[in-house]
Amino acid sequence: MKKEETQNKDLKKDVEKEDNPNSENFNEELNNKDLSKEKTEDNPKISIEEKILELEDKLTRSFAEMENQRRRFEKEKEEAFEYGGFAFAKEALSLIDNLDRSKQILENDESLKNSDALKKTLEHLDIISKDLISIFQKNNIKQIESLNKKLDPNVHQAMIEIVDDQKEPGTIIQEIQKGFTIKDRLLRPSLVGVSKRSENKDEKNEKNTEKSNDK
Repeated sequence: MKKEETQNKDLKKDVEKEDNPNSENFNEELNNKDLSKEKTEDNPKISIEEKILELEDKLTRSFAEMENQRRRFEKEKEEAFEYGGFAFAKEALSLIDNLDRSKQILENDESLKNSDALKKTLEHLDIISKDLISIFQKNNIKQIESLNKKLDPNVHQAMIEIVDDQKEPGTIIQEIQKGFTIKDRLLRPSLVGVSKRSENKDEKNEKNTEKSNDK
């Protein structure tokens, strides 16, 4: 009889397990939840403070990013306003170049030299060129000064060297093409010819220096 009772009890346990196979896992989950509750209930202030600090950090980062975007937008807007016509101004410089070339061609034409027609034409071309430069200046586009200036690689580009013993080497004595700036930016460099000393004079200077050293 005792054996039968024990067998019946074991059968009941097996049936209960089959009816609710997750009962043990469920009980474990309940126990874990109770433990986590106890942990949070023991230190509720720490978790809330950490959450507040986390939110404050996120807000600070968001505000900083918004401020950076605003500054970038303002800078781009200013540059677009100040330098928006950069490409157009660079293309417009070809008008001045064409006027200068036209003047040179007319001045070198033997059939037109010393004629009234040539003088009047050159006067009109000068007026148009001055008007264009005046319009450029009103829009902060200025011509680079070159003649009789020392070569500045930032705004000048040397194309040729010309022998001139009267000028210091590296002095600009010819302007091949005018250069311009727009505000503080280089629109295009001046193409220039710079002076250099004659070789004979350089040799004489070297000999003189050698003689003075020997003495």
